[in-house]
Amino acid sequence: MADPQRKWVTDDVLTYAYLLLYIALSSGQIFFNKWVLSSKEVNFPYPLGLTLLHMVFSSILCFMLTKVLKIMKVEEGMTLDIYISSVIPIGAMFAMTLWLGNTAYLYISVSFAQMLKAIMPVAVFILGVAAGLEMMSCRMLLIMSVISLGVLVASYGEIDINWVGVVYQMGGVVGEALRLIFMEILVKRKGLKLNPISVMYYVSPCSALCLLVPWICLEKPKMDEQRTWSFQPLILTLNSLCTFALNLSVFLVIQHTSALTIRVAGVVKDWVVVLLSALLFADTKLTLINLFGYAIGNFSNLLLKILLLTLLCGSLQKYCSFFLLPRYCFDCFKCITDMFNVLLC
Repeated sequence: MADPQRKWVTDDVLTYAYLLLYIALSSGQIFFNKWVLSSKEVNFPYPLGLTLLHMVFSSILCFMLTKVLKIMKVEEGMTLDIYISSVIPIGAMFAMTLWLGNTAYLYISVSFAQMLKAIMPVAVFILGVAAGLEMMSCRMLLIMSVISLGVLVASYGEIDINWVGVVYQMGGVVGEALRLIFMEILVKRKGLKLNPISVMYYVSPCSALCLLVPWICLEKPKMDEQRTWSFQPLILTLNSLCTFALNLSVFLVIQHTSALTIRVAGVVKDWVVVLLSALLFADTKLTLINLFGYAIGNFSNLLLKILLLTLLCGSLQKYCSFFLLPRYCFDCFKCITDMFNVLLC
């Protein structure tokens, strides 16, 4: 009896450790990016260049881990047709999401950017309906309306709202929603299942190439003209490494917890980011209206995920993949490929 009990305690400790790792890396990476981009801190105010650096670093590290050191394995089954029709759009949308999301930090506070991200399920649902992947229903429409109301209230409570930053952040949300839709199509229509390292192995180089052209056209001339910016190799390498570690930490968390647990951890992370940003950054001024609106949107989002998870499968058990589809219930082995399951993580 002692051994099973000790194993149960050990598993619980590991689960909490993975959750804390995910929350720390996820929230820490947001602050790290803001710190690097800030002209008052590291002074590398080029979000496109920073995102490009992340993707190049991820591409090199994935190649080293899979092809040189052979510590991890890349899943087989990728063809030129699948890469062109699915992976390239996913990589392009991923690049767009990171680029616009990082650019938003130059104009709006971290906390407000986080509040605007709560609109993500609405964007995915609307685009999913337009693409024929989701069905419109009164219940879903009601939940989406509540989430949208929360985001509107949070925006109304923002003291120094910058509409340029809002546009960038909303562009990042649309890019992420499109990426999720392309991932849905990749699995449903192509039938390809990839592990996390395989996703990064295929998507990172594509994203880097998609970022290279706009960087050459938009940011490189500014960087050549303005010599006031600072390039600190050690800090930027550490920043890129943290981004890579964050992607892998998500995989570890999902492997050792349930989809519901990771969603709750995401809510905790969101609130940690919002509240800590008020303490760390001078440009963050939270109001009660801000927090009230964000609470409405955030917890409506959480209830949506719980509802969908319960409707799609009666068991709140672990799922056997990264934030990629398909997901299989360990209880009934039902394949759950609804669009919103991607958002559970």
